[in-house]
Amino acid sequence: QVQLVESGGGLVQPGGSLRLSCVGSGFTFSKYAMSWYRQAPGKERELVASISGAGGGTTTYADSAKGRFAISRDNAKNAVYLQMISLKPEDTAVYYCNARWSANYWGRGTQVTVSS
Repeated sequence: QVQLVESGGGLVQPGGSLRLSCVGSGFTFSKYAMSWYRQAPGKERELVASISGAGGGTTTYADSAKGRFAISRDNAKNAVYLQMISLKPEDTAVYYCNARWSANYWGRGTQVTVSS
């Protein structure tokens, strides 16, 4: 069955870095556009970053992520990554991996907490 499994979340101090990973299975990973979303308590889920599929590799970022976050993918490993630097308390959220092409798949999320 289809699975998206996120990892790499945790507690980090302001200004710190984290690298999130998401591994997919059960679908043709390379054909899917992959995205990271996040949802903070009491807020709607929002798009953080996306990378196109089918060998495109085009990336897009939310304004809040530009210059601090970088999305990448390794189709050989069925993996997508989100490198985050200069983290701020407002980056605290559950981060979700999303795959979208002929279907739309979600992971269960990984918690990122930025706090001193």
